[in-house]
Amino acid sequence: MATTPPTFHCENEARSAGFRFIAGVDEAGRGPLAGPVTAAAVLYLQPQAVPGIADSKLLSEKKRDLLEPLILASPDLVCAVALASPEEIDALNIYHASKLAMERALASLPQKADFALVDGKPFRAFCLPHRGVVQGDRLSCSIASASVLAKVARDRIMVELDKTYPQYGFAKHKGYPTPEHLEALRRHGPCPVHRRSFAPVSQAALPGFGMP
Repeated sequence: MATTPPTFHCENEARSAGFRFIAGVDEAGRGPLAGPVTAAAVLYLQPQAVPGIADSKLLSEKKRDLLEPLILASPDLVCAVALASPEEIDALNIYHASKLAMERALASLPQKADFALVDGKPFRAFCLPHRGVVQGDRLSCSIASASVLAKVARDRIMVELDKTYPQYGFAKHKGYPTPEHLEALRRHGPCPVHRRSFAPVSQAALPGFGMP
């Protein structure tokens, strides 16, 4: 089913309210049991969307991988990617760790933003004036671009982690709670990059879990 491409309508509304540098922010990796949560911030300097940009969830892995270098090389925008570690997720919870990763991405932009468009609901005590945009990755070019960068960055990290912990299959499922991943947890228990505060992981860490 065809979807309407994202636009700069949300960005233009913020600009009409007096803001000049509007960044779109999105995260990837709230649901997995392992690995970091990543976030990206994209600030378009000119309203020229990268061709083919869309919500990362609507794109194939191949298409995301093709779009990432186009976004990074575009002269019409600046961008940054950041993360929060599994340890930070366990210490803060996934909500606050996602917020932290987004704030780190915004702080890393070479052109500082004065307003943020955040995918989903707004945060309390965020680092910038901002607006939460439900399904923003389908509506805003800035958020959609950020969604691609965050997703590609996190997938790449999980592929690298698979080389260190091949028994879990991270390269295939990227840390999500698939039957294969849950079975690996049952057989091997958690590894250092698992999120110990997530129930399937904490249960797998219990003495005797998975034993016949």
